[in-house]
Parts: sequence; C-alpha cells; structure tokens
Amino acid sequence: MLVNCVAYQGGVKLADIPLSDISDYVKRPNCFVWVAVLDPEQDELRMLQEEFGLHELAVEDASHGHQLPKIEEYGKSLFVVLPVVELNGSKLQTGELAVFAGDNYVLSVRHQAGHGFADVRRRAEQDPELLRHGSAYVLYALMDAVVDRYFPVIDALSAEIEEIEKSIFADQTTRASIEALYGLKQRLMIVKHAAGPLLEATGKLHGGRVPQLCADLQDYFRDVHDHLMRLNQTIDNLREMVTTATSVNLALITLQESEVTKRLAAYGALVAVPTMVAGLYGMNFAYMPELGWRYGYPMSVAFMVLIDVYFFYRFRKAKWL
Repeated sequence: MLVNCVAYQGGVKLADIPLSDISDYVKRPNCFVWVAVLDPEQDELRMLQEEFGLHELAVEDASHGHQLPKIEEYGKSLFVVLPVVELNGSKLQTGELAVFAGDNYVLSVRHQAGHGFADVRRRAEQDPELLRHGSAYVLYALMDAVVDRYFPVIDALSAEIEEIEKSIFADQTTRASIEALYGLKQRLMIVKHAAGPLLEATGKLHGGRVPQLCADLQDYFRDVHDHLMRLNQTIDNLREMVTTATSVNLALITLQESEVTKRLAAYGALVAVPTMVAGLYGMNFAYMPELGWRYGYPMSVAFMVLIDVYFFYRFRKAKWL
C-alpha cells in the first residue's frame, strides 16, 4: 500500500506526485523523491524497482522481511534494514523498516510496524537546510526515529523490573515473580537482538570508509551510533539486574522455606514433650508408682507446661517462632 510519494527540490517540498511521474522528477537537478509504502505487494515493489533501478537482492530482502539489521552498498545506493520495536500495551510489537537510498530517491518499506513515520517527514520538511542534503538526511532521520523508539521500551522495562524488585523485598517472593522476571528477560532479548546488530551496522556510516551518499552527514550518523551504544549498555545492565533479581528471589524463597522448616520443628518439639509424658499413662503397666500419688496428675500437667514454656522461650529467643 502506498503511503506517500513526494518530490523535493533544494530542501523544499514540490508536490505529492503519482508513482507514474517519479521518473520525470528524479531527472531534475537537486531533486529527489521520497516514497513510503506499507506491506507492499510484489507487483508494487517490482514497479518501484524499475523506477529507481533497485538491486534484485535488496528487493528480494525487502519483500520477504524478517531480515537481520544491516547496511549494504549496491553501487552508489544503500540498502538499510532497521528493526522496529514498539510498545503495544504491556507487550512488544516488532516490525521492520527497509530503506533504499540513492542520489535522487528514498524508498522506505514498512512491515508490521504499528506506527508510521509521518512525524519524521514533517520534521524534515520543517528544516529545509538539512533537507538540502537530500536522501542522506532522510536516511538519517528515519534511522534516528527508529532508534529513538527503543528508549520508551527500555524505560518501560526498567520501571517493570523496579516494581518486581519491590515485590520481592516486600516478602512477596512467589512463583509469579520468577515468571515475571523470565518474561522481562525475553523482552530484553528482543530489543537486544534489534539494537545489537544495528550498532555494528551504523558504524559503517561515520568511521573508516564511509559511503559517498553519507559523506556529508557523518556527524549525524555518529550521533545515531552513540545512541545505540548507550542503548546497548542499558540493555546489558538491565539483563544483569534481571539475573541478579532472579538469584535474590530464589535465595529469599530458600530462606522462607528454611524459616517454615524451623517453625515446624519448634512446634513439633512443643508437642513432643506432652505427647511423651501423656503417652506413659496410656501404657498398661502393672506397677506404676505415680498412679497412687494424690498429686501425680497435676504434677505431670505442670511438668509438661513448664517444659513447653521453656522450649517456647528458647525458640522465640532463637527466632524460630
């Protein structure tokens, strides 16, 4: 589905144009066309391939989707795959943005991403000085927008782990806490699998041999790379926190079980002495001297109570009860 097809010249929007007029505008000096499509059909991509002269392998990757983050050069053009990770309530929604960038065109192909990039287009059109750089600036703006969308996800996951930690140390260490931590670790892995390879890919756009298309905007692509570095460090820190929280949670559960075991042992000892003394009177002995004692029964009861009081005092002092 076609989202936008706009022609720009000298950093200024000329007009929204039909796909059939693309070839006329790309021939103009200092002019480029920005086309955005959403989950396109094969026929649509083939038509755009003919208009822009896209490489067959890049078109195949863009049509199939589910690619690893990467930046590939095909002559003077670039093919960039950017994984999109967004919040959808409490769940993560993953998608993909494939970008073809050449001297006089930008084609963005969006797959399964919940939110579009209309705000990126608006911001670019409001800054004609930067838009004069043409397709390279649009590529930077799209990459920057994709990376910026990772940060709210990380903030939400950070807030979630803080809530789980509070519940753990509020004596609520249950199976649910471990399940929540495991689910959190899975979502962190989703973001890591997106941001990690993208960090390596963006390094090609600002250091060493930089593609000619991006040569004038190395500082901007370095900024995207710096954001990804900070993002990956945060993800690693959160994963370590999840691992630590899981270990602490298991340790607290073990301590709770130990406390329960000590309480049961203490109560068992309190019951054992009266049971032993009372059990003597249930035996069928022919000769039991205490049976003839006048104060035998109250003395036995008093003995049991005193022993239990003593045990209770010792157990409370040892914090078993």
